[in-house]
Amino acid sequence: MSAHSAEVDGARTVDLDVVLRKAGRTKIRYRAALLADDGTRLTVRAPWAGSGVRDFGFVRFEPGDVFTEHYWRDRWYAVKEVRTGTGALKGWYCDVTRPAVRAGAELVVEDLDLDLWCSADGTDVRRLDEDEFAASGLPERDPVAAANAVAALDTLERLARDADGLRALL
Repeated sequence: MSAHSAEVDGARTVDLDVVLRKAGRTKIRYRAALLADDGTRLTVRAPWAGSGVRDFGFVRFEPGDVFTEHYWRDRWYAVKEVRTGTGALKGWYCDVTRPAVRAGAELVVEDLDLDLWCSADGTDVRRLDEDEFAASGLPERDPVAAANAVAALDTLERLARDADGLRALL
């Protein structure tokens, strides 16, 4: 087996480096198992890539958590299903991004600051980091990208609040 493959549920899968960029710099890079790539949407799975616990107040990401992440080449967002190590669903963390780009063994995504959280039961849907987005200068520097980012956040919030929630998207 090559250095870029792994066994998942008895099937051979390819590993990718997920590269999250922000303001032209790499924010985080981590290995993930590629579960699917249909040419438009890519789905990967990875353990929590942060160091230690990240407590947002409304959710905690911690060692052992597993993220199943959905990226699109034609949409301005990524949706990450978050589960505990025992499989309990915590919810969905959504990043507003430029469309994803896969280049060989890398999946590169540019974070545009806006985020959305939706709890597992759908009762807690919250927009995040709108202040960071405003301070980023993107609305002035690239108004088209900024408009796409705001529209993506609005779409994610609408989907999260629908009866089927984000599950309908995935």
